[in-house]
Amino acid sequence: MAQQKSKREALAQKVFGAESDSAAKLEKDKLDRYKDIAAKMFNTPVLRPKEMAFPAIAEFASQILVGVTYYRTLYFVNVLKIDMIYVTAILTLIGIWDVLNDPLMGIAYDKTRTRWGKARPYMLFAPIPYFFSTAVLYSGALFLNSDATDDPKKIIFVFLALFIQETFSTIYALPKNNMATLMTPNPKDRITLGLVTQYVGSYGAQLVYLIFMPLQDLNRWGVTNVSMAAIFSILGCACACLGAAGNIAMAIGCRERILLQPKPAPVTKTMFYILKNKYAMRNFIADFITSWWSSGGYSWDIVSQLEIFGGAFKSALFYTPHNIIDLLSVALVPRFQRLFKHNNKNALICLRFWDFACGLMTFLIGQIFIDKSWIVGGIFGLFYAINALNNGPAKVFEAEIGREISDYTEYMTGERPDGTIGLITNLIKKVTSPLNALMTIAVFKWSGYDPTIAMSPWSQGSRIIYKKVLFLYMVFGGLPNFVKTIPYFFYDIQGKKREDMYIALNERRAYIAKEKADEMSEEMSAMIEMLEAEGDKE
Repeated sequence: MAQQKSKREALAQKVFGAESDSAAKLEKDKLDRYKDIAAKMFNTPVLRPKEMAFPAIAEFASQILVGVTYYRTLYFVNVLKIDMIYVTAILTLIGIWDVLNDPLMGIAYDKTRTRWGKARPYMLFAPIPYFFSTAVLYSGALFLNSDATDDPKKIIFVFLALFIQETFSTIYALPKNNMATLMTPNPKDRITLGLVTQYVGSYGAQLVYLIFMPLQDLNRWGVTNVSMAAIFSILGCACACLGAAGNIAMAIGCRERILLQPKPAPVTKTMFYILKNKYAMRNFIADFITSWWSSGGYSWDIVSQLEIFGGAFKSALFYTPHNIIDLLSVALVPRFQRLFKHNNKNALICLRFWDFACGLMTFLIGQIFIDKSWIVGGIFGLFYAINALNNGPAKVFEAEIGREISDYTEYMTGERPDGTIGLITNLIKKVTSPLNALMTIAVFKWSGYDPTIAMSPWSQGSRIIYKKVLFLYMVFGGLPNFVKTIPYFFYDIQGKKREDMYIALNERRAYIAKEKADEMSEEMSAMIEMLEAEGDKE
């Protein structure tokens, strides 16, 4: 019996147990030898100016794409003129493909160890097909301009373009999103990088709005004659050129300084590492609960602007306070840090409730004046401006908490299986995509909105429809984020616990670097030598 128990324990350790040289398991005397240099790694900035600039350029292009993608369903339904049912079916099939594609990329990424790093090799080649397929997708309406909503050519074109885009999106996005964590062990460095990318990226998102919306009114008034197909094509091509160039420059010009476990653990083991990260597990549960959610898959903001608020130029007045404050909000990050005493958890919880309250108040008051464009637009402008005050801080704090949760996995297990854990957390969205698709159709039907009617002020002619549209825009789409806030009430990597975790992590990194110098990256070696030299000077 004892022998069988021993075998079971050995099997459990092999499948579930962390690596023996994780920061949580290494003997204290081994780690203490590198305490001084670990403290320097935690407190010394190492990023160079170009390592701030290249990610910012990449984020600028990515945000242009985010802005264009925000209008994707509108493009499919109103510009390409494909029936909503076919669009939903296409997106569901692409979601099923992602279920198969994501695990392969996640496993490959976690096992990648090259002389150029872990993320950089993927970022050298994946952006080109990813952004090229994006340009082709949004240029499709230029040569597929039939009015038939069931035209098989258009349906096949969209499916193939999305298939290629989503395939390379998986290969490109995972390394890009983890790059900042690999570049520096210093949290202040990462927050500064987040500030820069957030600030520059916000201009990319605004650029789409500044081009897209006013042209709708200018075309309607006969001042210009730029088709929607041309607008989407120009934005898609501009995004492709900037995105490919910016991300390749980032791969070439940015270093990976974080030393990873030289020999990755088996996939069968790393898949269970999420069980050792209680913070990731809670977020996983919250994501699962909300994964089937959908705001209807339509651009309800565009409908609100063009039909409720009275057109693009009137809407521009209502959006102007938000757009100005949104860009300036990045400068408020230090103030919010002091306000919440550098507690990212409390800051994020409060700011998410702030956002939801602004959306709810906009709807509750605005729906009373739904047929008075200046009043409802002014109410929207007021609360949207209040919402913008925390945009920069909220995004920076949330991104850093996400990195801390990933760092906790490395602390507990000695591994950074970001790809394997990421595929598990992302998989739930793919598995529940049929429910999401059904909800998309149901919400669209519930609204009563007819997308075949040309967009113009009050073109639907119904208070009830526009109240529902305003609700979908301001409240319904924000409910999942409200639910996802709950796990952060139990998040406690703060203060001394946070600092102790990072010191132990950096002690382990220095320990591996010294004990296994032949397996150490050049970037890690250069960083440690620099910090040691500074220590000698002191």
